[in-house]
Amino acid sequence: MSVRVARAARAWARSVSGRRGSSNCPRPPPAAVDVAALLRDATAADGGSQDAQAAAGRREPGQCSVLLFPGQGSQVVGMGRGLLRYPRVRELYDAARRVLGYDLLELSLRGPPEALDRTVHCQPAVFVASLAAVEKLHHLQPAVIENCVAAAGFSVGEFAALVFAGAMEFSEGLYAVKIRAEAMQEASEAVPSGMLSVLGQRQSKFTVACLEAQEHCKTRGIENPVCEVSNYLFPDCRVISGHLEALQFLQKNSSKYHFRRTKMLPVSGGFHTRLMEPAVEPLVQVLKAIDVKKPLVSVHSNVDGNRYMHPKHIQKLLAQQVVSPVKWEQTMHAIYERRKGTAFPQTFEVGPGKQLGAILRSCNLQAWRSYSHVEVLEAGEDPEEPL
Repeated sequence: MSVRVARAARAWARSVSGRRGSSNCPRPPPAAVDVAALLRDATAADGGSQDAQAAAGRREPGQCSVLLFPGQGSQVVGMGRGLLRYPRVRELYDAARRVLGYDLLELSLRGPPEALDRTVHCQPAVFVASLAAVEKLHHLQPAVIENCVAAAGFSVGEFAALVFAGAMEFSEGLYAVKIRAEAMQEASEAVPSGMLSVLGQRQSKFTVACLEAQEHCKTRGIENPVCEVSNYLFPDCRVISGHLEALQFLQKNSSKYHFRRTKMLPVSGGFHTRLMEPAVEPLVQVLKAIDVKKPLVSVHSNVDGNRYMHPKHIQKLLAQQVVSPVKWEQTMHAIYERRKGTAFPQTFEVGPGKQLGAILRSCNLQAWRSYSHVEVLEAGEDPEEPL
């Protein structure tokens, strides 16, 4: 951990000193983020959070909604332009500028792409764009927010899901994302590493492939090589992260392991592996200082796919997530598993890109039939490619 990152984390911890109201971190203006307040109003009308969950259970399944928040890699120059006409979106970006110390809206709208794609910038950019997309959805279809029963976010998207659900405030969540992104950027620059998307088949040998790639690295003089599954996306599709030498070995020997297609991802490091261990402690310190609340709707953890049951679990697992695989396929099964004949909820992907919708289609076709994407670009500028 660098002195700069460590000092930033400690400064944040001192600034809140265990009390949300004492934070010196710039806070969003009044009503800048009122989705959590809307959820609180809805649960109060139902007689409290436990009664609200029971009320949600009494709703027709087809009337309920699920929100999915994308992660790093979904960013694109121009995101946010399709949101600026909606109430409070500019206030979100104004608040973000005070927390981050730079103009995130300008970077999101105009780039350049190489600056936006840096981990230190794209994680806050996706976080804010996703919550701005929630504001658009709230404006156009308020019932979707009121009837939301579950949320999940991919990697950094989990922070946006938790802010949406009222588990932490916008400025606190964004500052945690800032520290996380800076620490992950620094960790990724320490070791030549990356992430490899692998589309396999039933007979694919992911475990054997990773072990043999590690052995190959040892023959090249790499000590303690890393090569492991970092994302479980959908059946037979994984992302493998680790040393670049290991990933190049897998690409050259893909047919041996029955991989149908491999593709290097445009990210700067081997995320969600032990290569990110230097990034854990700065995030731990920030999360300790945040007054995390119990989410008002079910939020599912990337680490195990299960719902968060207690604020302490949130603080623990968000830090653990940095060095653990994202179990997105398992999360989709946890959210959408139901008895045969039961209707599926409406699903909304809030944020840039439609990758989570494509993954949902491969995980659960019936659930995907009720999927929609909340556009963050102006009409006609979506560069989305099929997954």
